[in-house]
Amino acid sequence: MHKLPSIRNLQYLIKLHELKNFNRAAQACFVSQSTLSAGIQNLEEQLGGQLIEREHKAFVFTDMGTAMVAMAKDIVQRASELEEYAQFCQNPMSGRLKVGCIPTIAPFIIKPFFNRCNAKYPELMLQLKEDTTDNLLLSLENGELDCLILALPVDVGHFRRKVLGEDRFWLVAHKEFPLESGTLYSYEDLPDESIFLLQREHCLTEHALSACRLIESNKINPLSASSLHTLIAMVECQLGATFIPQMAIDAGLLANSELKQLNPVAENASRQIGLVWRSSSRRLITYNKVGEVIADILSQS
Repeated sequence: MHKLPSIRNLQYLIKLHELKNFNRAAQACFVSQSTLSAGIQNLEEQLGGQLIEREHKAFVFTDMGTAMVAMAKDIVQRASELEEYAQFCQNPMSGRLKVGCIPTIAPFIIKPFFNRCNAKYPELMLQLKEDTTDNLLLSLENGELDCLILALPVDVGHFRRKVLGEDRFWLVAHKEFPLESGTLYSYEDLPDESIFLLQREHCLTEHALSACRLIESNKINPLSASSLHTLIAMVECQLGATFIPQMAIDAGLLANSELKQLNPVAENASRQIGLVWRSSSRRLITYNKVGEVIADILSQS
């Protein structure tokens, strides 16, 4: 019987195409560079064609190599689903579940999420990856993650999604900010460049601007932060304001700060928190029960 390419070698090929570097790809696969290189060469021998053109330390993918990457992604994903289904048949709430979560949710929900899942489903082994929405969707596409906890609305393409709850936005300002009441009636009341935001790669910025109906670009400071903790520090130092979700405040983000909460201009300004997974996955029961845990946490905020 003809020997088929191994799933592991196909994973090497996918990761090399993604990272464009043998050393980084090997580290991502937790193997040595020589092991990864040998795996790629083994693939070329089995497939009878050149996947990569090598010259000294540089390399490029051939047309055949690029085509094989696309096919390899499909094969690896289906192999992962085969393993998932075998676990599902025994116990849908057992085995490994690889969860992706964005940085504006993960620090504030992961601890109660892990604790409740461990208590309720002790045979379910949760693994977490924190990254931006775009990177997580790519990892889900490649079969590296099983499901994602994201802020909605966002374009998830052909993936399935389920809304789990709402996360309210607050306008957070320095206590010396020139606003007396607990409600902001108009953004015109704010000084120019007084509102600080996260970098645009974080979907929270778009969600906050949309939900809170801030369209006056002159009110936004050109400086931006890479995390909510840095954002809070910037607001404190610059005596400005920003938009912070309820779950971050509940987790103590404003503790020991000189900031106060104000209602934003828009009523019921919030983002949705949802679970996203591949439509081809057979672990629907698992995702529904995990989603129930997250929804319960959100309902208590």
